[in-house]
Amino acid sequence: MLDPFVSLSTKLGVTPDAISTLAFVVAAAAGGAYYLAGDAALWYFGGAVLVALNGWLDILDGAVAREMGTDSKAGDLLDHVLDRYADIVIVAGLAAGIDRYGIGLAAVTGVLMTSYLGTQSQAVGLDRVYGGMLGRADRLALIGIVTAIAAFVDVTLAGFGLVGVLLIVFAVVGHVTALQRFWGAWRALS
Repeated sequence: MLDPFVSLSTKLGVTPDAISTLAFVVAAAAGGAYYLAGDAALWYFGGAVLVALNGWLDILDGAVAREMGTDSKAGDLLDHVLDRYADIVIVAGLAAGIDRYGIGLAAVTGVLMTSYLGTQSQAVGLDRVYGGMLGRADRLALIGIVTAIAAFVDVTLAGFGLVGVLLIVFAVVGHVTALQRFWGAWRALS
């Protein structure tokens, strides 16, 4: 499914770094939509579409790099840095939109620690770790699905709407995933 887009990107001379940068801009727009959704829930649907586009662009940049033969450590670094900033702006937008900053802080630290432990394993000589309960692709899928539903359905669970529950899941499961990755790396190094 990516082949036509990879071909078009290479024909137009669009670089993987440009695609990575565009993916971040799309993520920032999703964060903005989620912030605005606090006033009008239909913004959640727009955010869901933007999150899906962010995930798709995140796949496309790597495919274009491989096709062009330009995949590099510098490109990988840029991609990962922009992915972390994308995670931050999306989660912050979700939290700000429902005025739940404490849960947002717990969620974003869970998300960041999950990613950090994945790459820290590589930094100490192990393979990069993508496993665990909640990786980036899973988070993006959950965000897209839950916010698309939240655009049309108002559900409350224990005093939290769907987005609040999602942030709690990210907080709890994110930290559990980070600890899983830490434990796996610790055992491999001990």
